[in-house]
Amino acid sequence: MPPAGSRPVDNLDDDDYPAYTMGRAAEMLGTTPAFLRALGEHRLITPLRSQGGHRRYSRYQLRIAARARELVDEGTPIEAACRIIILEDQLEEAQRINEQLRTQGNEHQPRTPA
Repeated sequence: MPPAGSRPVDNLDDDDYPAYTMGRAAEMLGTTPAFLRALGEHRLITPLRSQGGHRRYSRYQLRIAARARELVDEGTPIEAACRIIILEDQLEEAQRINEQLRTQGNEHQPRTPA
C-alpha cells in the first residue's frame, strides 16, 4: 500500500498519455479516422503506436485535432489548417519565452534611487 499522502500516478490524468484509439478519437471529435490520418500525414500530430501497431491519441493531441477540424469546417484546406496551428503554437511559445526573458531582465536591472 502506498504511503499516506501519495497516490500512484494515474495515466488518465496525464494529458500526453495515449489513451484513445483512432476510432474513439474520431468519434469524440465527430470526424473520421481518415481525417486523423491526414493530420498525421501533414505532421500536425503523431500518434503513438500500441504494441499491436494501432494508433493511440492523447487528450493534448485531440485538442489540436479539434482545432484543425474547426479550421477545416470553416473552409480552410487541411494543409493550411495544419500550418496555421503549427504557427500559432510557435507564436505562443515565443511569447512565453519573451515574457520569461523580460521577467528575468527586470529582476537583474539595478534599481534607481528615488
